[in-house]
Amino acid sequence: MPVANFQILRGDANSGKFENYSIEVSEGMVVLDAVLLIQSQHANDLAVRWNCKAGHCGSCSAEVNGIPKLMCMCRLRDLPLDKPVLIQPMKAFPLVKDLVTDVSWNFEVKKKIKKFKPRKPDAADGTWRMVQEDIDRVQEFRKCIECFLCQDVCHVLREHQLHDQFIGPRYFVHVASLEMHPLDTEDRLADLKKTQGVGYCNITKCCTNVCPQDITITDNAIIPLKERVADRFYDPLKRLFRFFIKKK
Repeated sequence: MPVANFQILRGDANSGKFENYSIEVSEGMVVLDAVLLIQSQHANDLAVRWNCKAGHCGSCSAEVNGIPKLMCMCRLRDLPLDKPVLIQPMKAFPLVKDLVTDVSWNFEVKKKIKKFKPRKPDAADGTWRMVQEDIDRVQEFRKCIECFLCQDVCHVLREHQLHDQFIGPRYFVHVASLEMHPLDTEDRLADLKKTQGVGYCNITKCCTNVCPQDITITDNAIIPLKERVADRFYDPLKRLFRFFIKKK
């Protein structure tokens, strides 16, 4: 079996360095297989988070050769093994140890987003009438496994560290799933503008590119949200129209 070389960032929030490891690899192996083999054979104290190993739990997020990926879905055959494979933790979140980061900030963000608020039932029996097209529009957003790769690759969080002003692509997807739901009546546009920072996104589509669930984050979630905010707060004709409607 061929031998491949890996460089894994070892350390914690205080200090760290890349350690070199060499292992025999076989056909079909993914990066997570290699990391667990290294943990078994060379570094029993290597910290790594994983669960399902099937691309559904989002636990094994890391950066492979500088690109945010799920390690369980990144096959070694797709990487250039003639040079060391670089594995490091997600950069956008505080490091706990080795490949494990503290992603709890994401869950605190989610708590602050206004929850689903349905309109009154359309029928006496307590049911609603919905067009299938409206339902289909938000189904894509429900595929998110909260791996936070989109959060990690976003320059607003990764480079500028604006965690207190920007909720990130994952939660714009969540807000879009609520805002576009045919039954929802809550108004979240002011929050998107003032506290959630949708204006910081410059639609580079890097979040869409790394999504393992192939959610079209930028085009289907973020851009429509930005358009709704622009219509509400920056379109002079619509603001004038709302002014006269309100006066009546």
